[in-house]
This record gives sequence, structure tokens and C-alpha cells, in this order.
Amino acid sequence: MSIAQEDARAGPGRTTSLQPSKNARRLLRAGRFGRARHSARDVERVSGGSPRDPRSERGLQGAPGGCAGPLAGVRAGYDRWARVYDHDANPLPALEEPHVRAALGGVHGRDVLDLGCGTGRHTAWLAEAGARVTALDFSAGMLAEARRKVSGAAAVRFVVHDLHEPLPLDDASFDAVVSGLVLEHLGDLRGFFAEAHRVLRPAGRAVVSAMHPAMFLRGSQARFTDPESEEVVAPGSLPHLIGDFVMAGLGAGFAIHGIGEYAPDADLAKRYPRAERYLHWPMLVVLTLEAGT
Repeated sequence: MSIAQEDARAGPGRTTSLQPSKNARRLLRAGRFGRARHSARDVERVSGGSPRDPRSERGLQGAPGGCAGPLAGVRAGYDRWARVYDHDANPLPALEEPHVRAALGGVHGRDVLDLGCGTGRHTAWLAEAGARVTALDFSAGMLAEARRKVSGAAAVRFVVHDLHEPLPLDDASFDAVVSGLVLEHLGDLRGFFAEAHRVLRPAGRAVVSAMHPAMFLRGSQARFTDPESEEVVAPGSLPHLIGDFVMAGLGAGFAIHGIGEYAPDADLAKRYPRAERYLHWPMLVVLTLEAGT
């Protein structure tokens, strides 16, 4: 996920409006309509485990079929983004990663599921910390980058999978779940959290991060500039609210251990200049959830 500029003409010292942009107003009016899912169900078995039937009765409910609406371009967009995702000076992952690590705690010797692993940002450090990691994504481009990042790590397996579909994983098979900056690309939050809860062992922990909904009021959503064509590509996003995240988690059976809301400070803006216009504006939300015993 990239931080999009709410006003391309704005620069240092220039005042920008804090009113919702036209695009943000359109998305907010759209609400939950026009959701889409993709149909990738192929599982790449790298090591161990037995896949579940993605048509399971415990699967996600309410995600309409077809590739229409605001999420239609997510897979293709991230395939294009994959080559530059880790190198485009995006402040949001830099803000997010330390908070996710702290919320997740020790992972050595634990089974951890990375939902929407992208280029393997979290997969890599989890494996280095001694976790046995299963990493899911439906973007072939992103998974290719992730495999390169963790090449030689025996304790990592990758699964090609669309998160609008039931997880091809056994019940109670993980000690922890992590999902970084994925929620705006999902139409069915309740199904997502229900599946995360299903695969967690008793007392397991889920740490889920998202671009803060307040960023949509600044006209921001996942977006990047293709370095070859210079085209600005927005894969597709939905403007969920924090209340949507909370109610979906509670409805899935989670207890809320913590909710953190984070804004960039001067130090982050110095390292990532694109964060300067968002100083002290909520950019990130991190939910720490616990399954029952």
C-alpha cells in the first residue's frame, strides 16, 4: 500500500484542504456496494500441511462473484507494483512494521500465518526470528518477490490464494496470524476475520494493520507510479471504518487486546519525505486480537 498525494500540486509550505477529495466522497458513497472477488484457488505446496477445500461450508460468505467494481484491478495492479514496491520510499510500511512486530511478540518456534504477504515484508523477519511461516497472496508478482526475499528459508511455504475465498488450511493450525495493509482491498471483512479466527489455536493472536480510514479523507488510497510508463496506478480500495474492523473482529469471536492509531513524526518524515504532509495525521491503525481459550 502506498501513500497517495491528496493534491499533486501541493509542496512544502502549501496549504491543502482537509475536506474529503472527490474520489474519497465517491468511495464513501459507494460504501459496501460493488464488491468483487477473484477466483484464484491454486495452492502451491512448498512443504507440509494439507489443503482444505476452498468451497468449505466454513468459508467466506457474502463476497459476490465476478471481477467488477472497485476491487476488479487489485490483482493486476499489485502484479505491476511488485517490482518497485520495496523501493518506492513509501512511508506507510516503515511506520507499520515496528508496531506489528511489537504487537506480535516472540515468534521463535511458532507457526505463523501471513495473510496477504505481498513481497514478504513480514514473512522475511518472521522466518529470521525462528517462526514456521505460511504466506498467502494472490498476486504472482508479489509472491515472486517474496520468494526471492526468503530464498533458502526452509521454514517458509507459499500459498497462492485469494483472501475472498476460504483459507485452504486446517482448523487451529497456527499460533499467530499477521496481515499487513490488506483490509482496504477486501469486500468481506467478517469472512476474513472469521477465517483468521478459525485457523488460530486457542489463545492465538492476530495482528492486523490497515491504512487509517482518516487517510481516505485526504484522498489517499493504495496507489503507485509505474516507473516505465509513469502511469499512476490505483489497484482498488474500499473505505472501511475502524468500527467495521472492530465489529468484524468481535463477530468472528476475537477479543480485542489493543487498537493502536499512529501518525508520522518528524523523524519518519525526514527519512520518507512523502510523509511530511501527513505529520500528526492518523496514517495507520493496528488491531491486536486474541482467540478464546
